[in-house]
Amino acid sequence: MLAILAPGQGSQTPGMLEPWLEVPGLAELIESLSDAAGLDLAALGTTADAETITDTAHAQPLIVTSAIASAIALCDALPVTRAGVVAGHSVGELAALALAGVLTPQDAVRLAARRGALMAEAAALIPTGMSAVVGGKREEVLEAIAASGCAPANVNSAQQVVAAGTPEQLIHLAEHPPARARVIPLSVAGAFHTAHMSPAQEPFRDVTARLTPHDPAVPLLSNREGAVVANGPDAVARLVTQLTSPVRWDLCMDRMRGLGVTRIIELAPGGVLTGLAKRELRGIPAIAITSPEDLPTARELLEEAV
Repeated sequence: MLAILAPGQGSQTPGMLEPWLEVPGLAELIESLSDAAGLDLAALGTTADAETITDTAHAQPLIVTSAIASAIALCDALPVTRAGVVAGHSVGELAALALAGVLTPQDAVRLAARRGALMAEAAALIPTGMSAVVGGKREEVLEAIAASGCAPANVNSAQQVVAAGTPEQLIHLAEHPPARARVIPLSVAGAFHTAHMSPAQEPFRDVTARLTPHDPAVPLLSNREGAVVANGPDAVARLVTQLTSPVRWDLCMDRMRGLGVTRIIELAPGGVLTGLAKRELRGIPAIAITSPEDLPTARELLEEAV
C-alpha cells in the first residue's frame, strides 16, 4: 500500500517553485492557484527571499501549491487514486484534501491563503513561538512542557514534540529541559495549534462554510488522532478545530503502520515527513520529492502500488 504525504509549514525554501514552472502544464496551474489565493505564487516561489516566505500568510499557500503541483506532475491528475492512503501535516492537510478529491486544488489553496492570513493575525496579537523537544521520555517531555506553561503543538514522533508558548515560557522550557532531551528554538512567528490561535478559528469556520466538499476518493487521515475520515464535510470541519489542537503525526504514522503501508512518497517540498518515517516506520521505502528530478524514482514506487 502506498501513502502519499503532504508536508507542513517550515518546509519552504527560496526558489522552491522555480523548477516546477518548467514542467509542462504547471505554469498554467500555478497561475490559476495564484488567482485563487490572491497572491503571486510564482513570484513568491521563485524570487522571494527567506524572510518573505517564512511569513505565515505566504508560507501556507506556497507549501500547499508546491504539494499539489508535484502531485499532478507525479500522478497526472487529482484525486491520486493509486494511493492507498493520503495525509498532510498541519497546513499539508489542505493539500491532502485536494489529493483525496475533497476539495479542488483552487479551493485548497484559497483556503490555505485565508488560513495563513488569519493565523498570522492571531500570532501578531502577542509574541509567541515554538521549540522542538528532541529526545527524552514522552511522559517527562510532556510534563516539562506543561510545567513551563507551554502547550504541545505537534507530537511528531516518539522522539520529537514541538512546544508552543510565549518567549518567557519557551525560555523556561529551555532552562529546564526534560532529561536526555534537547530544546531547539524554531523560526516561526506564532504558537500554532494551541489556544493562541483561537482568534482565527471562527473567521476560518466562516470561510469553510462556503465550500462544497466531496467525500474522499481515497482513504484520508486526520491530524487529530490519525483516524481515517470518510466524510467530506467532517474532513473540512476538522481543519477548523485543528487550528487550536495539536498535530498528532505520531498517530498518523501508527495508523499507516496498521493499514499496512509498504511505501511512502512525500510531495514537494519534501524531506521532513520522510525523515520521521525512516525513523518510526523502519524498513518502509520512503521517497521525498524536492524537485522534478525526483519524479522518476517516485514514479517507480507509484507503479509498484498499481
